[in-house]
Amino acid sequence: MSPRTAFIAGALAFAVGAAGLAGALIHLGGRGGGQTAAQASAVGGPFEMVDQTGATVTDADVKGKPFLVFFGFTHCPDVCPTALYEITQAFEALGPDAEKTQALFVTVDPERDTPEAMKAYLSSFSPRIRGLTGSRPQVDAMVKAYRAYAKKQPLKDGDYTMDHTAIVYLMDRNGAFVAPLNLKRTPQEIAAEIRPYV
Repeated sequence: MSPRTAFIAGALAFAVGAAGLAGALIHLGGRGGGQTAAQASAVGGPFEMVDQTGATVTDADVKGKPFLVFFGFTHCPDVCPTALYEITQAFEALGPDAEKTQALFVTVDPERDTPEAMKAYLSSFSPRIRGLTGSRPQVDAMVKAYRAYAKKQPLKDGDYTMDHTAIVYLMDRNGAFVAPLNLKRTPQEIAAEIRPYV
């Protein structure tokens, strides 16, 4: 499956899950205006993972600052590195405010994405991006909590790739879902959307 097809499949899976739990108010490329607290709370929640340094990270550790969440994997051909680059640029556009936020890059491929692999992969992007991995049950629980989609797809050579949701979640300082963050804009426009929550 091509990265574009994977993006569309993941986006559709996210939309279907969000529709069932949040009244279909979440959509790509826009803000979830008009959603109630109950609807927003349908995305996100408790998690326990390990970051690229081997340290345990829970949802409590990231509260107090707004944060972004993006699901992907280090063998992703172009969707993941592109998103991480765009997040890096947005953080640069935030200037000093970047210190008041962070991003979580959550693997959907923990079998290959060890803390060491995540550390090497993320070295090309903003230090504000924290890589999260863990056991398969831990990863699956976080994917479910964020109403994301991830599925292993075998390749002809015996290897495999991962289809996954290609949405960046904007979460507020309390860990509540705000909106999907549209990265198809200038870094300054993305930064302007994040800044009110800093």
